[in-house]
Amino acid sequence: MTAAGRPQREGLSIGAVLAQLRSDFPDVTISKIRFLESEGLVRPGRTPSGYRQFAPADVERLRFVLSAQRDHYLPLKVIKEQLDAADSGAAGPEVTPVRLPRKLVSLSSPAGDALPSAEDFAPGREVRLTREELLEQAGVDAGTLAELEQYGLVRPGPAGFYDPDSVLVARTVRAMTEFGIEPRHLRAFRASADREVGLLEQIVTPVYRHRDADAKARADEMVRELAALSVTLHTLLVKAGIRGVTGG
Repeated sequence: MTAAGRPQREGLSIGAVLAQLRSDFPDVTISKIRFLESEGLVRPGRTPSGYRQFAPADVERLRFVLSAQRDHYLPLKVIKEQLDAADSGAAGPEVTPVRLPRKLVSLSSPAGDALPSAEDFAPGREVRLTREELLEQAGVDAGTLAELEQYGLVRPGPAGFYDPDSVLVARTVRAMTEFGIEPRHLRAFRASADREVGLLEQIVTPVYRHRDADAKARADEMVRELAALSVTLHTLLVKAGIRGVTGG
C-alpha cells in the first residue's frame, strides 16, 4: 500500500466508491465516507476543482475500516493505528478486509428480527399531525393522550402538531395497558431515553461546532450510528434480563 493510500491522478468519484461498497456494506453512506476521511482513515486526492478522487487503494482502506467496525467492533482510533502502522511499514495486520460470515457477526437475532441500524434514525419526510389525527390513528382517547403528555411519553412540537412517532408511541402504550400497565408506570422509559439522548448530545455537539463544510454531515452520521448502537445495547440488555426472568 502507498503511504496514506493516496490515489493516482485518475480516480473514482465518491459516488462511484459508494456504489462499489454498497453490496458488502448496505448501510454505508456518502456522509460516512466523508466522516472517515475527516478522521484521517482515508485521504483521497482532489481534482483542481476540489472533487475527491479515490484510488483502488483508497477503496480497499475503506473496506478494511468498514469490516473492522462491523465484524470486530473496533473503535476508529484502533483502526487508524493499524492503518498508520501499515503505512509506516511497522509490523501490524495486513490492510485487507476481514470477511467473516454475516450470520455470525450480524447484529440480528437468530429469528431474524433486525436490530436498529443508523438508517432507521435518518430523517424522513416531515409529517405534522393534528391532535385529532393522532387520536384517530393511534386509537386512543383524549384522556389517555393527556396522560401520555403528562408523563412526557408524547410531546407535541412548538406549533402544537405531532409527528408519526407519537402515533407509534401511543399505540405501543395502548397495547401495554392491556397488561395492566398505566402511562404513569412508564415514566422511567422517558427518563432513560432522555439520559441516552443527553449522552449522545455531549458526544456530537463538539462536532456540530466545527466550522468546516462537512461538519454537520459528519455529526448527523455520528448521532445516527450512536443512536442505533444505544438502542441495540438497550435491546440486548433487556433480552438478557428477560432470559433471567424466564429461566431461558
